[in-house]
Amino acid sequence: MSTQQTTPRDDTLWRRVVRELADDLAVDAHARDRAGKAPGDEVERLQEAGLPAFLTAADPDPALGGGGHGADLRTACSAVRELSAADSSVGELLAHHYALSWTSRFLAAPAGLPALAGRAGETFPRLDARTAAEGWLLAGSTEPRPPGGAAGPTLTRADRGGWLLDGRRAFDSAVTVADRLVVAARAAGTGDLVVVLVDPAHPGVFTEPAADRVGQRLAGAGTVVFEHVPVPRSRVLGTLPADEHAVAPFTTLAPLVLRLLLVHVALGIAEGALAEARDVSRTAPAPEPAARVPAPEQDQPVDPYLLLSYGELATAVHTAAAVAERAADALAGGLRAGWTLGFDERADLAVLVAAAETVTGRTAVQVTTRILELVEGAPPAAPGAGGGGPGLDRFWRDARALTARTRPAHRLRDIGDHYLHHGHTRLARSA
Repeated sequence: MSTQQTTPRDDTLWRRVVRELADDLAVDAHARDRAGKAPGDEVERLQEAGLPAFLTAADPDPALGGGGHGADLRTACSAVRELSAADSSVGELLAHHYALSWTSRFLAAPAGLPALAGRAGETFPRLDARTAAEGWLLAGSTEPRPPGGAAGPTLTRADRGGWLLDGRRAFDSAVTVADRLVVAARAAGTGDLVVVLVDPAHPGVFTEPAADRVGQRLAGAGTVVFEHVPVPRSRVLGTLPADEHAVAPFTTLAPLVLRLLLVHVALGIAEGALAEARDVSRTAPAPEPAARVPAPEQDQPVDPYLLLSYGELATAVHTAAAVAERAADALAGGLRAGWTLGFDERADLAVLVAAAETVTGRTAVQVTTRILELVEGAPPAAPGAGGGGPGLDRFWRDARALTARTRPAHRLRDIGDHYLHHGHTRLARSA
């Protein structure tokens, strides 16, 4: 869904662009959630704001004819977080796009490290710069194993060179609106993981949108089927050997970047839910409690139990934000280290991301559950709003859908193993 776009470059400008887009998305978030349509309109809003090019270096190869903002990972996380407070489906869609746009950077080995990092595509330019120049929106996954342990796509050698892509794979966002798909497939014979770029408009590509999702209804999740789709060598973004211990630590940051961006989606959900509940509680008549206390500079007394509840929830959100921001700072440093990053440093980063994922996921579910109790009985804030009075049930559904994909117990075990033994054997590339 390529479209003409603007590109925010000045830091003050991008903050205003993100804020204005978030405000725009918040206006009709309830109605769009209920409609549950493909996110075509949402993608157009993102493209018009120039946000898909956000992580692209400010001065890419001039031959590509385009540029980006040159933002770092922390800035991108902040943008995803603010948009997710208004509409977490849009935040997730953008998070996947950002992570995928760096694929060729993670896979392109520098001189002298071919055995550790894999082999990049022969003629394909840097993906983030090409994406910004073309105005593409990316979808897909570079994970080696699909959810549920199902067999993923496979690649077989074509008679005239290149590959043929076959199989099916479920993706979490933008399957019906993406301009290009980034797909990881196993090469027949070697078992190596080959990451390729596919045009979803090819007649051998079929999309099946996910129906009746509980939450994240506008993220555009679904399944893509590939039937003998030709992939020339120029569309191979990189190859990872079957032996994950032969992969460079910098390459293994790819899944951590995606997970951290999704952490900020969950954090945005919690912050957005709490802010909307606060606005409702400020204006809605409160039930009669057993005791009331006078509110400073207010004529109307305040329910002390309501104050306690909001204090607990606000503290939980502040705590999750601190953990997520620490992980973002650390991972941004790991990205700056590039190919000099060591295995121990990568393991430390994985622990910080896992901690942020665990804390933020629990907080998002806790906050979105509790606010339904706090605003119970309040009038709907928008036409078509559902349970929880003013339609705040969408935050609960979105938090549940987003966090259901993670395994907190596994993350906590990895954190415990690292803390006790400083081990990184289980913090592998797909962690």
